[in-house]
Amino acid sequence: MTQTVELPLWAFVLILLFAAVTFASHFLFPSVRWFFRRRLERAVARLNQRLERPIEPFKLARRYDMIQRLIYDPQVAQAVSDHAAAKGIPENVAFEEARRYAREIVPSFSAFTYFSFAIRAARLLSNAIYRVRLGSYDEGLLKAIDRDATVVFVMNHRSNMDYVLVTYLVAKRSALSYAVGEWARVWPLSRLIRAMGAYFIRRKSQNALYRAVLAAYVRLATRAGVTQAMFPEGGLSLTGAMAPPKHGLLKYIVDGSAEVGKDVVFVPVALNYDRVLEDKILIRAAQTGDRRFRARIGAVMLRLLRQFWLWVTGRYQHAGQAAVSFGRPLSVSELPQTSREDRARMLSTELMRRIGEVVPVLPVPMVSYLLLQRGAMSEAALLQALRDTVARMPLASIHLPEHAHDAAIQSAILQMRRRKLIRTSGGVVTPDRSQIDMLRYYANSIAHLVPAALEPPSETEVISATAKENSASAGS
Repeated sequence: MTQTVELPLWAFVLILLFAAVTFASHFLFPSVRWFFRRRLERAVARLNQRLERPIEPFKLARRYDMIQRLIYDPQVAQAVSDHAAAKGIPENVAFEEARRYAREIVPSFSAFTYFSFAIRAARLLSNAIYRVRLGSYDEGLLKAIDRDATVVFVMNHRSNMDYVLVTYLVAKRSALSYAVGEWARVWPLSRLIRAMGAYFIRRKSQNALYRAVLAAYVRLATRAGVTQAMFPEGGLSLTGAMAPPKHGLLKYIVDGSAEVGKDVVFVPVALNYDRVLEDKILIRAAQTGDRRFRARIGAVMLRLLRQFWLWVTGRYQHAGQAAVSFGRPLSVSELPQTSREDRARMLSTELMRRIGEVVPVLPVPMVSYLLLQRGAMSEAALLQALRDTVARMPLASIHLPEHAHDAAIQSAILQMRRRKLIRTSGGVVTPDRSQIDMLRYYANSIAHLVPAALEPPSETEVISATAKENSASAGS
């Protein structure tokens, strides 16, 4: 026992390393985790006192525990058995497939990341790119929502900036759990999005086992009262107008509320922009019929660096206004007692209608609308047309200063001329014939709000109207 043992130096170092790791894992790490866990719990308790809707324990649970809970859900277990039988594979193989789906879906929410980093970054980014406007909303209606109910914010989907804007504007109410599509599954963005509590979904997956795992997660979150945010359209609008709603996620939420008798209140949210950062990509996708565009993190970073350089050199310019409006909340308990499928369909239709009611009217969409309707106009005629059109929209969420319509016109003309959407000469504003699709894209965002629904003229009609206006201007 007291004999000397000789070891090579590398073996001695390896033994010390294993001993240190074993000591840390058995004695140090649990104590450190407990210490930081207690600090986190106290910080969340203080934070919950400021929030209208506190952070639910469900969101703070360990990700590993949530994955285990999800894959052992009775409905998931049945789906695993059915999938194994349908595919002719062992159940343990199907079970591992379900576990992989659960790992893909379940977020890893960090209150520190969300409230200390994400919200500040969202506020900085939103105000750096746009002049942010908070549109119409009834504070009393939002505060009257039952605190025991699950709240789901449902939004029209114009841009990936939607996530940023709504996160920033709802920061004082609650932490949102977004349903995020495939575009965000790119490193390192995916890790940040998971830490913010978002869960990834495969929008077009027809795999029954995957749908069962996703449905189980949404049901669990709904029962736990997690404040959620989703886009009923299922993807970005390619035309600028609101797309027909999909009701898959809504059905899962309705199912989750029905199983435990928990009320769910949906809050419609409408967004609009003077400039959508992805407009060219979306219009091209509409023309080709291919929605399979993904985030290229390199291209995004280069664009951000370019904008930062413009800011440093004093040449940076805002992309105009971005506005968010809140509509009338809708409770699941208000729906007729029909089948869950029918309730989800009725719910999605009504929510899209309420979102449409409060879409903000901004300068660039309005000028685009008028130029498509009437062709080239003098600035004075454009101003009068704007006043006449706004007068016919008494219930719309107008973001045009009532006594400064001329300033709104000038702001829109400046932005549109900078982007080469229009030409100005001798006080006449002329739509560029090569940019008709772009003008139609912005006009479509408010078309449904004008009493006479927008029927954008063909390119030939716009060119003809433009030529007539130019001739009249030259003759005078």
